[in-house]
Amino acid sequence: MEAALHPRQDQRLSALHSFEVLDTDPEQEFDDIVKLAAAICETQISVINFIDAERQWFKAETGLGVRETPIATSICAHVILEEDFVEIRDTLEDPRMQDNPLCCGDPGLRFYAGALLKTDEGLPLGTLCVLDYAPRALTPLQRDTLRVLARQVMTLLENQKAARMADVLRKEVDHRVKNSLQSLASFARLQQRAFASEDAKLALSMITTRVDSLTQLHEQLYTTNAHMTVEMSDFLNRICSNLEGIAPAGVRLEVAAEEIVVGSAQAAAVGTFVNEFVANSFKHAFPDGRTGRVRIEITQTADDMISLVCSDDGVGLPQEAEQSPRGLGMKIAEIVCMELDCDMDVESEGEGVTTTMVFAG
Repeated sequence: MEAALHPRQDQRLSALHSFEVLDTDPEQEFDDIVKLAAAICETQISVINFIDAERQWFKAETGLGVRETPIATSICAHVILEEDFVEIRDTLEDPRMQDNPLCCGDPGLRFYAGALLKTDEGLPLGTLCVLDYAPRALTPLQRDTLRVLARQVMTLLENQKAARMADVLRKEVDHRVKNSLQSLASFARLQQRAFASEDAKLALSMITTRVDSLTQLHEQLYTTNAHMTVEMSDFLNRICSNLEGIAPAGVRLEVAAEEIVVGSAQAAAVGTFVNEFVANSFKHAFPDGRTGRVRIEITQTADDMISLVCSDDGVGLPQEAEQSPRGLGMKIAEIVCMELDCDMDVESEGEGVTTTMVFAG
């Protein structure tokens, strides 16, 4: 006898498909559950099955050897019409199974017990069941164990579904954040060219530098699924890879960064300064076609401090800048030093500029 359709069949199938479990690869967590169910219930077969429109599909099985069977021969298609738990001690004494080839064959499935896999709304998706080739009965402990394991299956499914939804949401947030940061940076650059006031240009330049750094920081956090920490080697290489596009001809940008993990706020501060130092070096250190290099280096010191050294081999600081370091670069450096709780050492003897910051990780 083929089972009737569930009275809420459309809703049931919609719920089943929302879990995106059909035709997925085997997973250890589900395999362990069917092995445990078979061992505790002392049966030869155990499966986690889902009742689709035209088939019965097994997420995990032991003792059966197939991944799906037609819905016409499905015992579980009958069981999902019942409440929580069904035990059939002898299938040939159940009128629903007497003409089922799986039960009437040799050997035939003569024993069945299954706990429903149900959503919070009470929609049955399938069962966790055990089967055997001889009539028998479960003990109260075995029945309770099947119920508990069925709830564990649903917990796994719900967690996987929640993780997929969180990933979709995270991607949407990432898209919106990147668009917002890009729009803000473009607006600040346009306004910077439009304003005549040097103070306004200075403020907008600081905003642009910080937004560029935050854009790279966001990309790093998104790519690695990190939330509070950032690995600096990859982070600085990302920043400098973007900056290479504005390098003057004949000027190379070098990065020597150890794999150091810092807090996201520290990474943002470091990224802001690196952005500003490299951009300033490209703009001022290599006039009239002068060639050279800009180098960014971050290392862990012997006393577990973090050393950031930014240098170039250009023309060095002009004399007036050395006497009155009040330009944009110095203002940004002051802010970064406050955020990192450190001082900055600046050297510009002869050619080139070297800045060093040492801070606690």
